[in-house]
Amino acid sequence: MQYCPQCGAEIPEEDVFCSNCGHRLISEEVPAAGQPQQQLSVPQTGAGSALDERSWASIVHLAGFAGMFIPFGSIIGPLVIWLIKRPDSDLLDRHGKEALNFQISATIYLFVCSILIFVLIGIFLLPALVIFWLVMVIRAAVRASNGQDPGYMLTIRFVK
Repeated sequence: MQYCPQCGAEIPEEDVFCSNCGHRLISEEVPAAGQPQQQLSVPQTGAGSALDERSWASIVHLAGFAGMFIPFGSIIGPLVIWLIKRPDSDLLDRHGKEALNFQISATIYLFVCSILIFVLIGIFLLPALVIFWLVMVIRAAVRASNGQDPGYMLTIRFVK
């Protein structure tokens, strides 16, 4: 076994690219005369590859933006993607749960802020919540594309 110098993941000896982060493990050196050239493969991009998993993990977070166009779309979007893709990998299962938990929590906070508008404090809390939601969703999508945990703050764990 070898370890990726970039992310530290354990990689089989025959692999040329890290399945976790896509880092090239073997440098391209010109072989000496008479030595066979080593065949280098490109990282997988098909179903089940690490690159594909990270892309879907980002998409599950970005699906929360469906709430801007469809009522409760911020919950329905991540839920549908999570239910379809969770059997494919643990990464998608973990990110789907986190995205769903955050979107449910944000929806609850939105209702509370809407009620607090009658007490006038909601007028200030509602724009702050929208900005917080935008930043958290974009941040989680970027972190997912890098293979990291989403790092949502103020999330109530409904789905475990």
